[in-house]
Amino acid sequence: MPGVGSRRQFCGSSGRGPSMAGPVSRRLPRHFSCKAVVAPATHTNGAALGAGKPVLDSPLWRDSFSSDSQHNTASQLYRQPRSILPNRLRLFAGTANPALAHEVACYLGLDLGGIKIKRFADGEIYVQVQESIRGCDVFLIQPTCPPVNDSLMELLIMIDACKRASARSITAVMPYFGYARADRKTQGRESIAAKLTANLLTEAGADRVLAMDLHSGQCVGYFDIPVDHVYGDSVILDYLASKRISTGDLVVVSPDVGGVARARAFAKKLNDAPLAIVDKRRSSHNVSEVMNLIGDVKDKVAVLVDDMIDTAGTITNAAKVLHAEGAREVYACATHAVLSPPATARLSSGVFQEVIITNTIPVKTEDHFPELTVLSVANLLGETIWRVYNASSVQSIL
Repeated sequence: MPGVGSRRQFCGSSGRGPSMAGPVSRRLPRHFSCKAVVAPATHTNGAALGAGKPVLDSPLWRDSFSSDSQHNTASQLYRQPRSILPNRLRLFAGTANPALAHEVACYLGLDLGGIKIKRFADGEIYVQVQESIRGCDVFLIQPTCPPVNDSLMELLIMIDACKRASARSITAVMPYFGYARADRKTQGRESIAAKLTANLLTEAGADRVLAMDLHSGQCVGYFDIPVDHVYGDSVILDYLASKRISTGDLVVVSPDVGGVARARAFAKKLNDAPLAIVDKRRSSHNVSEVMNLIGDVKDKVAVLVDDMIDTAGTITNAAKVLHAEGAREVYACATHAVLSPPATARLSSGVFQEVIITNTIPVKTEDHFPELTVLSVANLLGETIWRVYNASSVQSIL
């Protein structure tokens, strides 16, 4: 059984641009062409850009010019050999998940840009971009994972720094979007923090947001800027396919009524596997109680599907009910592993055959356990970033 150490490496690059290695490769059609070149340009800090390493050759970007002389200058630039045209794509990583950002950069055949992030004694965050990004398309990779407020504030300051450095466009790449669960009012006088977070990102200067597996679809509508919403289920589906579970033995289970649409879409991609639903009642935040099971799981391999695992109360209680109803094996699948205590103790209690998550949020060393499998979404994010930068369709890879 694959474990945490079995994560595939994504840093192999060919001379033809982004490699398609890894679990996403069979699901990402390629509708673009690119050519590797050796960029002679250097960063402002003196380090050679790529230093002989292949980087992606991007389509020509040029400003619109008003005067005839400026038009002539643009024409001369356009006639230059493509090997010396500037690459306007820039990747920067925050401190929330640098390992994932490095994998994405390796997939694209680029180096992460130089950025200085430090914290003062009182907790204030300082950000300085350490290379010129004037006229560049900047992608900031920063999930707002715990500590949520620090990660969010760091992202906002990074956006502001890039805006003041005259970046052409700024895309906030958020593998995990914090505050997404506060997406509606269920009681009087409650805040809708998901909308507030969207406003903060917009006001800070972000031109676009790239998010993965938002808690609910309506979060996209909270933004007044374009949002590319991608799903990590393709990575998990590829992994489950490698286990060769018989379709007749498989049943997809939603741990609560709110996740039925997600579980149904997941089941459809598994050859229209049957669906079961756990009816849950929540007495308070992070406290849930299972009331009933809808569907047949007897002698089946049950796959619980959710967007995130926080304290693991919901998904663990659901697994216990599935075992009580005669399920042969229970797998837990989730894109975001928040793993707030006592999640690790619950997940490793023996009720799960395997817990399958992705690396949108870094998993602490003390949170690892034998049944845990971590899959990388670097290929999926890297492909999406390339398509956004290249003005290509993102829908075709979903």
